[in-house]
Formats: sequence, structure tokens, C-alpha cells
Amino acid sequence: MLHQPTIDKLHQMHLGGMLEELKRQGEQPNHYLSLSFEERLGHLVEQEWLNRENRRLSARLRHAKIRQSACIEDIDYQQNRGLDKPLVRDLARCAWVREKRNVLITGPAGAGKSYLACALAHQACREGFNVLYRRLSRLLSELFIAREEGREPRMLRRLAKTSVLVIDDWGLAPLGVQERHWLLEITEDRYDIGSLVITSQLPVKEWHGYIGDHTLADAILERVVHGAQRIEFLPETESVRKRKANLKSKEKEE
Repeated sequence: MLHQPTIDKLHQMHLGGMLEELKRQGEQPNHYLSLSFEERLGHLVEQEWLNRENRRLSARLRHAKIRQSACIEDIDYQQNRGLDKPLVRDLARCAWVREKRNVLITGPAGAGKSYLACALAHQACREGFNVLYRRLSRLLSELFIAREEGREPRMLRRLAKTSVLVIDDWGLAPLGVQERHWLLEITEDRYDIGSLVITSQLPVKEWHGYIGDHTLADAILERVVHGAQRIEFLPETESVRKRKANLKSKEKEE
């Protein structure tokens, strides 16, 4: 039976995990009789540690604003998309984040590029890294707003400090002069400091033409492409969304 003063003190010290485990031990005394004091204390500490880690993970995921609820374990390898399972498993260890390398994911619309990027971002959060997900058009719009409100330097510093910055849908909308300069600042600030995950329907060889300005394109791509891990979905990959819609249609017909 727990004494109320003990419960109150654990609450005041924000030791909810320890309190949870202490209650569990009190409700199942016979299960813990064979354990030594050190072992029971170890259970208390372990539960408190797990609770705190889960809270930190939840906070990182909220901050990341990842577009899809995706995880490495749920990636579909049955469809022939050219996705290398050993490579994805290797990326799941997040050595690329620790080494400040980039991941470039290209392929046709609906191939699963965004899902893979979100799964890698989620895994990075699980490994303790801070992550931020943005579609390129949204990122540039936010920079324009930040500039008007006098927050541009602060936002650029925030992007620079992020361990993993996911830029989705690279190449869908044309770039203006200001957008090109922002991309140069972002890639320059992050070079050898943080990692980028970029998804695009355009092959990497076409990114230079997409950026437009020859000098800026050279500078941006030198920082993005050098040493990056590339994942290229097969051009003939069927749209995942279309395939799911067809399956649902067949199920209804049956």
C-alpha cells in the first residue's frame, strides 16, 4: 500500500513513470518477492526512463510535422519499384544523419517517395534527432512571410540547426530569384552540419536546369548532391494511390 505523501512527492518531482511502476509492484507483490532491492529499484528507474524517452519522441514528432504517419517497418517491398531493402535497412540505422549526409529520392508521381522520406524522418526522430518536414512550395512561402514580418534570419537559423530537413516535392513549381538565393542559403548553412532528404519527380540530372541560374545551380547542387545517397524508383512504377484505389474498387465489386 503506497503512502499518500510518497505519491504526492513523486507527482511533485514529475516522476510519473516511477510512480506507475511502484503501483504495479504494489498490486502484484508476489511477482516481485524474488527480486532484490536493487532489481526492484532498477524496474522503477527503467519505467521512468521509458516514459521520459516517449515524451521526448512525441515532442520531436510534433515539431517535425511529418506529412504522413510512416515508419520503416511498414514499407512495402512486394511491388517492384526498384527499392533496395538492404539499403533502406541500412538507412534506418541513421548513420547518414550522424555523418551529415543527404538522401535524394526520385521517381514518378505516386511511387512512394514522400512515404519513404517520411519513414526516414520518423526513424530519425526515434533515434533522437530533431527533424523538420516541409514541401518546397510551403517552405518558400513561409520564408516570404517571415521576411515580411522580420523573422527571416531567425527562420533560417532554425532551419540550419535542424538535424534532418525534409524537402518534399522538389521541382514542381518554378523558382524565382529570391527562391534560388534562399535555397543557396539553406544548403550552405547546412553543409557538413545537418542532413537533407529531398524528394522529386525530376531525375537529379535535371535539377540544374530546374534551378535555372547556372552559377547558383552549381553552388546549390555541389552542396546537395556530393556524397548523397540516391534512391531512384523505377520510371514504370505504378502509382501507389492508384493501386490502392483499384484494390478498393475490386473489393467493393466482390
